[in-house]
Amino acid sequence: MTQEPVKNIVLVHGGFVDGSGWESVYRLLKKDGYNVAIVQNPTTTLPQDVAATKRVISALRGPVLLVGHSYGGVVITEAGNDPRVAGLVYIAAFAPDRGESVSTLIKNPPPGAPVPPILPPQDGYLLLDRSKFRASFAGDVEEEKALFMADSQVPWGVEALDGTIREPAWRTKPNWYLVTTEDRMIPPPAQRFMSKRAGSTVVEVAGSHAVFMSQPRRVAEFIAAAAKAVNATNTLKSSN
Repeated sequence: MTQEPVKNIVLVHGGFVDGSGWESVYRLLKKDGYNVAIVQNPTTTLPQDVAATKRVISALRGPVLLVGHSYGGVVITEAGNDPRVAGLVYIAAFAPDRGESVSTLIKNPPPGAPVPPILPPQDGYLLLDRSKFRASFAGDVEEEKALFMADSQVPWGVEALDGTIREPAWRTKPNWYLVTTEDRMIPPPAQRFMSKRAGSTVVEVAGSHAVFMSQPRRVAEFIAAAAKAVNATNTLKSSN
């Protein structure tokens, strides 16, 4: 029996930002004929963010390609176990293994690695130093937009950083990873390590952590290529 092609794409944002940053990627994918939904996860705890993502998935008909940026990669690694998820796409994202969290992955940075300018927690939530936001998070985003991002940060819950993965979906689902070589939030070597461990199909691009905003066409093309690869694989399986 022929499997239904993937036409649904669900975009999951990471810490310090919200889903509106996906707008340009959303428009490009919609123009290509995809049904695109954006998760507004609260970034409070991992279980709550996974639940928010699953609610979006459950509202769609047919298989889904799940896309996560940064901490959103942790969310899709857990939420991707949903049987409707056909594949995972990591955009400069964390791809933790069983029992890992953002906290464990960033615990011991190698010498010389950039250190994100995270301020001390306030009431259990984190923010980036506004004066250093662009340099660390959005170095290739136009200055005015990066300033707006810095001033409209979404506080990121410490509990979310500590949320551990029970079963990584990348162990059983095809996955893709876009490495950003100019990233000063998640060092490129860390991205390469995680993508290799996950067996990802990898593409590298010279871009900042906010590549989904600075190079939306490149990101949209990468996501669309992943969707086409899933569909091609399903078609091949069905014909055998």
